[in-house]
Amino acid sequence: MKKKYIYMLTMTLALGTLGACKKYLDVNPQDRILTSNYYKTQTEVFSGLVSIYDSFGYQYSGLYDKVAIMDVASDDHWAGGGGPGDINDLQVMETYKLNSQSGPSTYLWSKGYQGIFRANFFLSKVTDAPIDAGLKSRFAAEAKTLRAIFYFDLVRFFKNIPLLLQEVDPAKVNDVVQALPAEVYAQMEKDLSEAIPALPATVPAATEGGRITKGAAQALLGKVYLWQKKFDKAAEQFALVNGPTPGQVNPANGYKLLNNYADLWNVNNKFNSESILEIVKTTSSNGGWSNAGASDGNLLNIITGPRGYQPIKPDAPDYYPGYGFLSFTKEFFAVIHYDPRNAPTVANLDSLRKNGIANYSDSYNNTGYMLEKFIGRQKNKPATGQTELNFGQDIYEIRLADTYLLEVDALLNGGAAVGAGSRAYQLLNAVRARVGLNPVAVTMDNLVLERRLELAGEGHRWLDLVRWGRTSVLAYKGFDATKNTVFPIPQKELNNTKIEQNKEWGGTK
Repeated sequence: MKKKYIYMLTMTLALGTLGACKKYLDVNPQDRILTSNYYKTQTEVFSGLVSIYDSFGYQYSGLYDKVAIMDVASDDHWAGGGGPGDINDLQVMETYKLNSQSGPSTYLWSKGYQGIFRANFFLSKVTDAPIDAGLKSRFAAEAKTLRAIFYFDLVRFFKNIPLLLQEVDPAKVNDVVQALPAEVYAQMEKDLSEAIPALPATVPAATEGGRITKGAAQALLGKVYLWQKKFDKAAEQFALVNGPTPGQVNPANGYKLLNNYADLWNVNNKFNSESILEIVKTTSSNGGWSNAGASDGNLLNIITGPRGYQPIKPDAPDYYPGYGFLSFTKEFFAVIHYDPRNAPTVANLDSLRKNGIANYSDSYNNTGYMLEKFIGRQKNKPATGQTELNFGQDIYEIRLADTYLLEVDALLNGGAAVGAGSRAYQLLNAVRARVGLNPVAVTMDNLVLERRLELAGEGHRWLDLVRWGRTSVLAYKGFDATKNTVFPIPQKELNNTKIEQNKEWGGTK
């Protein structure tokens, strides 16, 4: 969906670092739009809604996003880049040397609360907006779903967080306290349960692609239940998303696994039948270096590109030279090497160089295996703006293979039948059949491996390992199970406030 930006004099209040994420336009003070005069037309209301979506897609000006953080935290990737200090937040995340003042915590916290404040403000205004009742209901449902997305990330990353559902009086902003995680999860369940009936099953991709649908909210609710080990409720929501016959189109929403796995990474294949929710990117935002995070381009496309890439032979891939981040470990390559998803997932620069097809410069901790799914291509570079910041590949927040495997997870751990012919068996093996693999039994080890291979490089692995309690595979990176299952709350949020640091990081919460 096309992004728009609105300037409102008193639009949001910030918890500490939130202010760093606001976007400004140069305006004459006499032309400023006050909130008291806004939300009077459908266009104005929709602009307010778009501002929440803008937070959903927000990337850090230091050239990373949530996917990059989760990748380098996992056992499948090295941070890479030009050296041990290049994009330092990713380097300290990789080695688990982060603390309350160093690492990506500030970005994750700021992004979440920026979105929450915008959603809260929008919900306080849309109720009385003089627009069609049906549209009002849908807009509110989108805002509640987005608020749930922000809270879902925050509670998983930080555990003990403030639960804010309305604007905060500026005089009381430092008096905000944290809620119990159970209270945050209960609010997400409430928001999503209220939102689902008002959301459309499908949207026209050409005009509304990227907007929240019923399936996106149901999938998110399933994830919220799964993280709380409410396996039966999670399976119920995922079944609504996945449809009655695994591997076949779901008649309720049109979702279906793509026949060709590689087509998922075709930048022109936005809003395909496997896409449940995408973060929309564009080549036309004209993002520049003065505020790279404000760009609507996909920053993963440039940071994952091989450093100094030079094609030698005509059949060399047309990679756009990038910064060499998120390289795969040699151990991961050994696991995926003979899987059909290898080529669409891994760019084997080592092989290209050895065979004289192309050359490149080594990244830090170079393995020669880069993240093919997101490398920018010469044929896809933008016609205008700063090339590196404006590639237009969307990012899947949720896709169908993910929800298929999560339903398997819920069924398996909830004690449902998982033998040959069962629903869990059909779901797991529909994902495998799509890439030509034979069926396997539904076991935890097989599920763990399938999610690792199917979703490689998409930011799921670390969260999966934490949820499953399988973090021992991260020990070689310095992962400490006594503290690294949560992030440290940024120090700026602790200074002169009632927010307390998590006990894992030396606090009392």
